[in-house]
Amino acid sequence: MNQRGFVDRPAPAAEVARSQSSPRLEVRGLSKSFLGANALEDVSFSVAPGQVLALIGENGAGKSTLIRILSGAHRPDAGEVWINGSRVEIGGPKAAEDLGIATVYQELSLFPDLSVAENLVFGQFPGKGVINWRTAQEEASRFLHGLGLHVDATSKVRDLSIAEKQMLEIAKALHRRAEIVILDEPTAVLGGEDVDHLLRLVRGLKERGVSVIFVSHRLEEVFGLADRYVVLKDGKLTGLGDIADTNHDDLVSKMVGRNFSRSHRSVNRRVGDVVLDVRNLSREGVLRNISLSVRSGEVLGIAGLRGAGRTELARAIFGVDPITSGEVSLHGSKLATKDPLQSIRAGIGLVPEERKTQGIFIALSTAANIPIVSMLKRGARWVRPAAERQLALDYVKKLRIKVANVSSPVASLSGGNQQKVVLAKWLNAGVDVLILDEPTRGIDIGAKQEIYELIHSLCEQGLAILLISSELPEVLALSHRILVMHHGEVAAVLDGDTATEELVMFHAVGGKN
Repeated sequence: MNQRGFVDRPAPAAEVARSQSSPRLEVRGLSKSFLGANALEDVSFSVAPGQVLALIGENGAGKSTLIRILSGAHRPDAGEVWINGSRVEIGGPKAAEDLGIATVYQELSLFPDLSVAENLVFGQFPGKGVINWRTAQEEASRFLHGLGLHVDATSKVRDLSIAEKQMLEIAKALHRRAEIVILDEPTAVLGGEDVDHLLRLVRGLKERGVSVIFVSHRLEEVFGLADRYVVLKDGKLTGLGDIADTNHDDLVSKMVGRNFSRSHRSVNRRVGDVVLDVRNLSREGVLRNISLSVRSGEVLGIAGLRGAGRTELARAIFGVDPITSGEVSLHGSKLATKDPLQSIRAGIGLVPEERKTQGIFIALSTAANIPIVSMLKRGARWVRPAAERQLALDYVKKLRIKVANVSSPVASLSGGNQQKVVLAKWLNAGVDVLILDEPTRGIDIGAKQEIYELIHSLCEQGLAILLISSELPEVLALSHRILVMHHGEVAAVLDGDTATEELVMFHAVGGKN
């Protein structure tokens, strides 16, 4: 690693092999409790140089507590941390940085109004007394280019894509000479090519001898990237080993604490009449002549790369975004295409991609969120707290929402339980068509399986479901038919029983039969 923290070339294979015989990081018997409740209990593992360790578990498993201990935000009640063979005390975030540990959280810590170069060298400005900005920009450009990140060093961070911001955070870690990089759900808000680019960057860290702790709910990423894994459940270590020696179902069983087999497509074949019919829907520059239909009891999956127009299609059908031409019909009756309220009253529900900003009122309670759509649909003006509370308790039981108090803000819930509140809101209002845009993004594997089961159940009850997901295994597992989009157009409609990831991707990138 050179004086700016960048490793110029990968270490020779023999050197890496020798270095991996001794761990870069060891965690020995870490324990931590809050108000008498164990968040971590006797957790031990190690990470070698040039190794990717997957840290997995459901929400509440203890992953965040462990990360905060390693990043200096928490002090453990018991246990030890060793780096390069020496026991260390991590007294705070600065101490962690000095020890070569960098953590990239989901909530990025960049300065949006500063440039890429200013963010990269912040705290390590070149020059004495007076900052040499030209040198800073030139250094940042060389450094980013060396990592394969082609970002203008003079650009404001607020103008970057979310993927570019994530990669800038990782670049900051390397620039500060980090030898241990912790990535907390780095792909949770990404899709398609952005995920691939970020994962290539992580592989580059591995080649340069950096030790990576990778937190993800996407097990396909874990199997494609990690060398070893650690599974936590309720603060305890329930699994540890080489990725090559395990499989998807084994990991999930360790995460949820029970035997698990992968969910398959709903066996429901009692598909009824057409409920939702979309004809020649267009929006200038975004959508072009989209036609589709969804029948009662059917799941129509929508697949495509980022920018294909999937979310835009959902919003246009629901009436949120204006359209240039085309029509949407429900049970044969044409709807106004610029009126979400009419869509709601007709029986269409939309679970949006951004649940925290568009799907729920984050500061309101679970009890206050669930009846909102029903009240809007009926034009109700009065709130009945006792009835709201009982309604919430009913849905907590029905959807297995984990909440200590239905009167507490929904912001206190995990991502999976927040998503269940969004679903409860629509189910309480009564829908014939449910549009699900990335319904399992950013939620743990256990909550995912529960949402899959709910989708199957709703399908059995006769709902027409439009499912949008960036996870192809999810689309393939849940859909009866799959509509593939490419650049705002329908590229293909595939049978769910015979579709494969390869066939979907062939059409998603514009392939023609």
